[in-house]
Amino acid sequence: MSELTTCLWFDREGEEAARLYVEVFPNSKLDRETPYPEGGDRAGEAMTADFVVNGQKFVALNGGPQYHFTEAISFQIPCVDQDEVDRYWDALTADGGEEGPCGWLKDRFGVSWQVVPNRLSELLSSSEPGVAKRAAEAMFAMKKIVIADLEAAAAETASV
Repeated sequence: MSELTTCLWFDREGEEAARLYVEVFPNSKLDRETPYPEGGDRAGEAMTADFVVNGQKFVALNGGPQYHFTEAISFQIPCVDQDEVDRYWDALTADGGEEGPCGWLKDRFGVSWQVVPNRLSELLSSSEPGVAKRAAEAMFAMKKIVIADLEAAAAETASV
């Protein structure tokens, strides 16, 4: 079997989305754009844009307005530190993106992303009594995940 390719269905903004994603993510590139064939109502417009994000192949299909993205599918971005969280969050919420709860967001095209610091997973899997619970409660109150706030909540001792 060859590598899997993720197809993202857009109305008409697939090229624009592909360009954003290759700009935002390192080790990414726009490979090829394929126009709709002559004779149709979309002749000359881009039908697809093939691109690679950090080694993962994608195709942006300008298929029309029939289908829309939902949170049922999202892309998770593991981040090593707060600077990386902030960079991805700011880039993907810019120009009409929407902040969501618990590190989730939608970019301006409606694609859902989870911007997740590695530290969150560490705290949520802690075996120390109460740490995971306190970290989860802090996360549930956040939109963008703030590592310092997670760590502060996790470090609190339970009131007696």
